Amino acid sequence: MAEDLTERMERLMGPLPGPDRRVPLDVEVVDEVDCGGYLRRLINYSAEPGGRTPAYLLLPKATLGGGRPAPGVLALHPTEHTIGHRVVVEPVGARNRDYGRRLAGAGFVVLAPAYPLMAGHQPDLPALGYVSGTMKAIWDNIRGLDLLDQLPEVAAGGYGVMGHSLGGHNAIFTAVFEPRLRAVVSSCGFDSFADYMGGDLAGWRQDRYLPLLAPGALPPFDFDELLAALAPRDVLISAPLGDTNFDWRSAARMVDRARPAFAATGAADRLTVLHPDCGHDLPDPVLDRAIAFLGAFGTASSRL
Repeated sequence: MAEDLTERMERLMGPLPGPDRRVPLDVEVVDEVDCGGYLRRLINYSAEPGGRTPAYLLLPKATLGGGRPAPGVLALHPTEHTIGHRVVVEPVGARNRDYGRRLAGAGFVVLAPAYPLMAGHQPDLPALGYVSGTMKAIWDNIRGLDLLDQLPEVAAGGYGVMGHSLGGHNAIFTAVFEPRLRAVVSSCGFDSFADYMGGDLAGWRQDRYLPLLAPGALPPFDFDELLAALAPRDVLISAPLGDTNFDWRSAARMVDRARPAFAATGAADRLTVLHPDCGHDLPDPVLDRAIAFLGAFGTASSRL
């Protein structure tokens, strides 16, 4: 991980919280549902002093009561203003957004945190010391990994992360700061900032994303650098041919520019890009491929 890159990210996102913000997690279980092969718990945890983060925790029954620990995965949800992080744990809303549920059914322990300033999770960012929702989300995810570290149901070692759209770039941003994330799946998560919406970055300047980005300016980093910083970890990108939010050609260029970093670390085969023939979506073949990818690389195979 290039220190210069993270410094440039922090100039736009605000500083990553330090060790003094790592208070006891104080996990509260709000609700529990038996989903057949796994338990789904609605929880919240202390991400920092004065700030609690809602999340779903999905525990395969085979891991309970002294069973065999399973690999842990963060399931980061897409933009969803009504039900927020619930979209990844139930078959509601847009099709194939329930990848948290699908991952738990495949045997993973899944943590799905809520993204700040979306649906019911409305933290006071300035009061908590944040200048962007992006950095708050990164820290919530890092504390989520701290939570997985403490669970006997989770196999020790590195973790996977999967996200679509908002969750797709949230996964990449978090992985740049967090080496415990060994396998990264990003669906419909990015193109070059210079290409986004024909150069109109107003969507990125919202408080929940990058509000310090000045009108007419580009961020001091781009996704080719972010992807390169993940080498030699396992990375799977899906950039559909019909995505009208993030252009697949631009995403492909970002991936190609990151490839030398993977080759230089002997990991040329660990950066994979798919171009399904669909819109801004996560079709079944890609979702199945992503679940298999997380099972075969960097998570299950290296941790069990």
